[in-house]
Amino acid sequence: MRLSSLTLLRNLGLRRVVQLVTHLPRFVKLFARLAKDSRVALGPKLLLAGILTYLIFPIDLLPDFLVGLGQVDDLLVLFLGLKFFLRLCPKAVVQEHVRAIAAAK
Repeated sequence: MRLSSLTLLRNLGLRRVVQLVTHLPRFVKLFARLAKDSRVALGPKLLLAGILTYLIFPIDLLPDFLVGLGQVDDLLVLFLGLKFFLRLCPKAVVQEHVRAIAAAK
């Protein structure tokens, strides 16, 4: 299994890939705002720090020389970790930040 731009494009479709890329800055803003918010507990913030540490340091669950699989574990940690981070944050706080980001278009 080879993970490439063409594979991603083929599996998701051009429209979904463009949608994902256009929303990335908003997701980054959301996670940054939640990390700075004092209403979010320390636990979720530590989880976010752990995710970033995992991605920055060269320790992998599956080595990157296993073509495709080495990158998939990084994406899986990122996706599941960020999803769990959002679930740990107070729902009202997340919604408040989402509305503020949407209004700042």
